[in-house]
Amino acid sequence: MRSNVRIAAPVVRSALQYVQRRNFSVSQGRQAQWGFIGLGQMGYNMARNLQAKLPSSDTLRVYDINAESLERFANETKALSSGAAVEVATNSRDAAENSETTITVLPEPSHVKNVFSQILKPPLSEKVVANPERLFIDCSTIDPASSRSVANAVHTTQQGRFVDAPMSGGVVGATAGTLTFMLGAPDHMLARIEPILLMMGKKALHCGPQGAGLSGKLANNYLLAINNIATAEAMNLGIKWGLDAKTLGNLINISTGKCWPSEINNPVQGVVEGAPASRDYSGGFGLSLMKKDLGLAMLAAEEAGARLELGARAGEVYAAAEQQDDCKGRDFSVVYRYLTRA
Repeated sequence: MRSNVRIAAPVVRSALQYVQRRNFSVSQGRQAQWGFIGLGQMGYNMARNLQAKLPSSDTLRVYDINAESLERFANETKALSSGAAVEVATNSRDAAENSETTITVLPEPSHVKNVFSQILKPPLSEKVVANPERLFIDCSTIDPASSRSVANAVHTTQQGRFVDAPMSGGVVGATAGTLTFMLGAPDHMLARIEPILLMMGKKALHCGPQGAGLSGKLANNYLLAINNIATAEAMNLGIKWGLDAKTLGNLINISTGKCWPSEINNPVQGVVEGAPASRDYSGGFGLSLMKKDLGLAMLAAEEAGARLELGARAGEVYAAAEQQDDCKGRDFSVVYRYLTRA
């Protein structure tokens, strides 16, 4: 399995190099169309970065079931003097129909399956784009089995190529264009895919064939889910023993307990400046999203026959925390608030 990291340096140069390398069989000089489906918190900002990096000769055709998001995106890009022209699609099929590349950023496996069922049936027209040249990049975080099912539907009907590219970095990374993408795709497609991802992020890590990007993302997020609870418990324990929270946090972060939740996203107010805990756990990576990713990781582990001793209990903690009014909808580090009630 090949493992490789691509880093934008700068991103704009990568984007331009990609555009210059395009060699589609469609008539030369035709305005290239891109499809983008899913303008949620992550997708909206990813689409903004993509639009800004594309040449003005291209068109970005966007769609979301939320009409307000669509209208806002169209209005915010209307006055821009650079980047791709923006058009609002009437549905998912309309966004993908004449697009050489379509990017999807959707919440759940069911949404991804539903969108691609709309796109693929009836078969896409080849009057503008030949099917072998179509590329579908799914940046949703779903289970690998569902992703492989959609990929199979695309490939068996010979309507393009489907790859998975979930991302890490949150809304802040999506806005700043610093996301890390975990890519599952054949080696021979990397030269086309990686420059596209680098228009929306900073790094593209090739994890292996289709589905491997999601496997890597879920393994990472499983560890993050466990570390987050463990950090909250350890901080609570030390504070109960009379230790100063900041002193304890500094101790952990120069010792063997150091991890991302302790160093960057510490769940105790005042320990890490700018962390969600310092603003009543607003923003950040939502509690419901962590619960979702943990569930997907456990599902994928069961399919692979891998034991997860801590997963079920961690899931119970996140589910219980989400039932609390002052925890629901907040950053996943809010489990500290839930744990300190006992």
